[in-house]
Amino acid sequence: MVDMASFLRSRRARWAVPAVAAITLIGVGPLVQAVTASAHGSLPPRTAAQLLVDVSHAQVQALSGTVVETTDLGLPALPSLGGQGGNAASFSSLVSGSHTMRVWYAGPDQQRLALLGQLGESDLVHNGTDLWAWSSHDNTATHWTVPAGKQSSPAQPGSPAGAAMTPQQAADAALKAIDPSTQVTTDPTATVAGRPAYELSLVPRDPRSLVGSVRIAIDGASHIPTRVQVFAKGASSPAFQVGFTSFSTATPDPSVFGFTPPPGATVKQGSSFSTSGPGHQPRTGHGSGAAPTVVGKGWTSVVVATLPADQQASGHRSTGQSSQLQGILDKLPTVSGSWGSGHLLSSALFSAVLTDDGRVAIGAVAPQLLYDALAQR
Repeated sequence: MVDMASFLRSRRARWAVPAVAAITLIGVGPLVQAVTASAHGSLPPRTAAQLLVDVSHAQVQALSGTVVETTDLGLPALPSLGGQGGNAASFSSLVSGSHTMRVWYAGPDQQRLALLGQLGESDLVHNGTDLWAWSSHDNTATHWTVPAGKQSSPAQPGSPAGAAMTPQQAADAALKAIDPSTQVTTDPTATVAGRPAYELSLVPRDPRSLVGSVRIAIDGASHIPTRVQVFAKGASSPAFQVGFTSFSTATPDPSVFGFTPPPGATVKQGSSFSTSGPGHQPRTGHGSGAAPTVVGKGWTSVVVATLPADQQASGHRSTGQSSQLQGILDKLPTVSGSWGSGHLLSSALFSAVLTDDGRVAIGAVAPQLLYDALAQR
């Protein structure tokens, strides 16, 4: 079966960071049914299936722009896990507030992302075999060497189900598959970063979901997704939004991808680079948690997992990460039921429960569905 997550993960659409961010947040990959987008201005009418094909076939050689990400989940004030304090230029700060990023892309060997804060900046710079992470907050630069030609291999023909379909047939099949779970409407064509765009609104059919709608804007000229908004049920403003405020497909100047640590900076050499990312090491041994399970499906699915032992809060631990986690738990209300006891974190868009025996359940649903999922163990 073809779904939006796999459809948009094609090698021609890996740049679609805003769309991937929203899909990751809500934990589902809904598609849109074949409805016709109204023509406004210079944009011709397109069905949703045609737009999906447009996105997958977008020939993007270069782009640059400013991306603004805003998160307002209605979470209670909690102590910071990362110890970054008010450093809005830390990548770990993206879970709340408003943040501005600059992005540059000039092909698979040159990319740059800069997260801007009032008092500093954090950068990731990839240029050929060099990958740099820079933080002005602590004046530290970390360097990795990327093996030449180390790129994701394209999907093998005939491997996924439906691979023999044409792109249009694959899009039609995916749209038909999600129709029972998602109601789709087409809003009047939006303007994003001063450019006309199509906008698709996805609404869960299941009333138990906390997600009211997901709105995806697709640039009318380049077919790049340029904005994603996730609305909580009944809300008039998005709980999560990421999109371009300026956007160009012109090739960035090569100097953008050059990076030299400034004088006085602490320079570190990162560990070996793998396809999973710089310094990635698989977790093994007693610290690993069990593989998560998914209870339910679609917009109301609940993920239940067991935390690794070294990440569980415990009364006899007083230092390190477990102490920070305990500090957060102390701020959250306690809950209990036939499933056990724990602490509840609830927001306008999702709920999460961390049990006293080290399990965690999370979903875009009200707490009762989390309790029901935990009770199924």
